[in-house]
Amino acid sequence: MSGLLDLNSDLAEGFGIWRLGDDDALLEVVTSANVACGFHAGDASTMRRVCAVAAERGVVVGAQVSYRDLAGFGRRFIDVAPAELADDVLYQIGALDAFARAAGTHVGYVKPHGALYNTAVHHEAQARAVVAGIRAFGTLPVLGLPGSRLLAEAAAAGLPCVQEAFADRGYTPAGTLVPRSLPGALLTDTDAVVERATRLAERGEIVAVDGTVMPSSARSLCLHGDTPGAVHHARAVRAALESAGIPITPFVS
Repeated sequence: MSGLLDLNSDLAEGFGIWRLGDDDALLEVVTSANVACGFHAGDASTMRRVCAVAAERGVVVGAQVSYRDLAGFGRRFIDVAPAELADDVLYQIGALDAFARAAGTHVGYVKPHGALYNTAVHHEAQARAVVAGIRAFGTLPVLGLPGSRLLAEAAAAGLPCVQEAFADRGYTPAGTLVPRSLPGALLTDTDAVVERATRLAERGEIVAVDGTVMPSSARSLCLHGDTPGAVHHARAVRAALESAGIPITPFVS
């Protein structure tokens, strides 16, 4: 580990009158905001408001791109044609960047959401399509799971790659995330979430659901905004890391 750690969270996941999570509270804790771009959640006003608050607080704005799946919250696999998926990714980044620039900032990185994130771990064609969409926009860093096809394709395309870990998700011994439909998918106990974060920061390790200890070079730690107790978890993690002398800083400016 470099001794530096970024904290990221999925934000702007409301839509219309429906709200999910406490964006304002989490923007007081995290250093990077994965902002929903309207395909799995988020609407124009929500995106603009979160970008404005992020800019005001010095939080980096990232585009959380997804399948076109509002009804399923982006958590269902869609067998979309690669060219169409690349265009959808480009569309989402461009939309969010417009709101970010209106707030005096810009999109600093890209992270897929939900099913697209997990699919791009192994699915070469979709991983390549996501990267093609990003590359059409520019040379934004890509936030993803270590060892994924997504990061391999991003590196091959000349994009900066940032490895990510999850404070509140269960891991398989293979280093992938436990599907949300299975036991152990979520860590809901604050002490367990804090232990995951501090062990990663201090020892570069993550423990899988079966007890396997896995090395990790993750530079960014995700704290999901829709996990039960999300704000409490996030505040406890930040306090514990700061108490341990771990610098909390964005991975990109």
